[in-house]
Amino acid sequence: MNKKNILIIITVVVAVLFGLFFGNLIALKANRGNKIKNLTEYFSGSNSKVDEMLSLIDEQYVDTINIDSITDEVMGDLVSKLDPHSVYIPAKDLEAVNSELEGSFSGIGVQFNIQNDTVMIVSVISGGPSEKVGLMAGDRIVKVNDTIFAGKNVVSNEKVMKKLRGPKGTKVKLSVKRHGTKELLSYAITRGDIPVNSVAVAYIIEPGVGFIGLNNNFGKNTYDEFLHAIAELRAKGAKKYIIDLRENSGGLMDVAIRMINEFLPKGQMIVYSEGKAYPRYEAKADGSGSCINNELVVLIDEFSASASEIFAGAIQDNDRGLIIGRRSFGKGLVQQQIPFSDGSAVRLTVARYYTPSGRSIQKPYVKGDSKAYEEDIINRFNHGEFDSKDSVHVANTLKYKTLKGRTVYGGGGIMPDIFVARDTSKYTPYLTKVINYGYIYQFAFQYTDRNRTKLNGFKTWQDMDNYLTAENLLNEFTTFAAAKGVAPNAREIGISKELISNQIKAYIIRNILGDNGFYPILFKNDEAVKKALEVFKK
Repeated sequence: MNKKNILIIITVVVAVLFGLFFGNLIALKANRGNKIKNLTEYFSGSNSKVDEMLSLIDEQYVDTINIDSITDEVMGDLVSKLDPHSVYIPAKDLEAVNSELEGSFSGIGVQFNIQNDTVMIVSVISGGPSEKVGLMAGDRIVKVNDTIFAGKNVVSNEKVMKKLRGPKGTKVKLSVKRHGTKELLSYAITRGDIPVNSVAVAYIIEPGVGFIGLNNNFGKNTYDEFLHAIAELRAKGAKKYIIDLRENSGGLMDVAIRMINEFLPKGQMIVYSEGKAYPRYEAKADGSGSCINNELVVLIDEFSASASEIFAGAIQDNDRGLIIGRRSFGKGLVQQQIPFSDGSAVRLTVARYYTPSGRSIQKPYVKGDSKAYEEDIINRFNHGEFDSKDSVHVANTLKYKTLKGRTVYGGGGIMPDIFVARDTSKYTPYLTKVINYGYIYQFAFQYTDRNRTKLNGFKTWQDMDNYLTAENLLNEFTTFAAAKGVAPNAREIGISKELISNQIKAYIIRNILGDNGFYPILFKNDEAVKKALEVFKK
């Protein structure tokens, strides 16, 4: 089997599992929280053996112990004995974890990348604090608060986030090196609210067809962003929609329900949930949706999870549209966040949710064995499930019927109506190396930096695409990669040249025009997107 480097899969798996554990579902109905005993009350007053043991260590152990740290470890271990999605969140992490679903965080408003042990500003968020003081894309951050902030052991993604993010209204001083300027430029920036956009892109992909990509979690602002995208595309003539939920690891259930409601006639089931202390709750369409009569295709893959699966399952079970791609992740548990008095919290699984046909999306798991659960998607990759529909192993005995009588299957995740394998025909060892080492991205950034004045003159991705296509970027890139240690291989470059050129152009355009220019280029040869367009034509 022609396989992509396993490192890419592992990296994405870790990112997705982090999103699943720390950015997952809240309960479908907030007022059900009072039906669950408050855990803060339970653990107060030495009511448990755990509490008694911690008190004993604190008072009588031979050495001084940081009891708060031990408590966090004990709580984490305790919750880890449950299902893979229940999680304990220490007080120090709660704000960062919640910000993923809040729709905003406080910071300076830049997107950055680390190259050559230096923080490079890729883009400045429009209307954000950095734009207001004059920070520009291409600036290199050299100092933070007059302290050198560069070098191999100094900068990392985590350290940069810690330095640049902070409470709203606080200040940070940056000294930056700008292309064409000899001296360092200093800026005092007051941190402010920075929006976290869920809708990565919305554009007319073909006349009459609108494409909406939701590549970030379902958060507080997602529904409003989604409605805005639909309205904009409708104004441009969209009558059919492709909703891209690939690599979307889920989020707030009530947001997903409102989005699904836009497509279903009144009375059709969206989702239902129930648990031991959580009476059955049903969510049904109210008939007020704006797209009830529009044709629809939903794209999913192995990293589509939770709320993304509820969206796809509701559309599939109601025969409202077609699902295209690969089997989804398989996350069908409902978490409710319950606070403790010290500012920490637990996200406890309180129920399972089911698609309209009665399917539980949750894939099998063993309580307390998170390692095997995390490795499931690696095993699916190794087994060839991403490359062949015949390699997909689900419980085919768990058969359910859609609204119109089609057979769909339970057993874990959503099986698409139309399977689309990974396209590995253009992958070569040369391409794998330049992707894994980040050389395509680095080359695109450096090219953008050298040609920023010229590129800033383009106002549409189509015009910039035409310009970049006429440039000899592939030869220039292979020279760049050779200088980095990846020797050119004419045969492999010939096989992968289309992918390499497309990615180079996509990243350059993103550096100037953002995601609305990036994804149209990236999806030009996307097999799932092409299949969706074929379906509409038929």
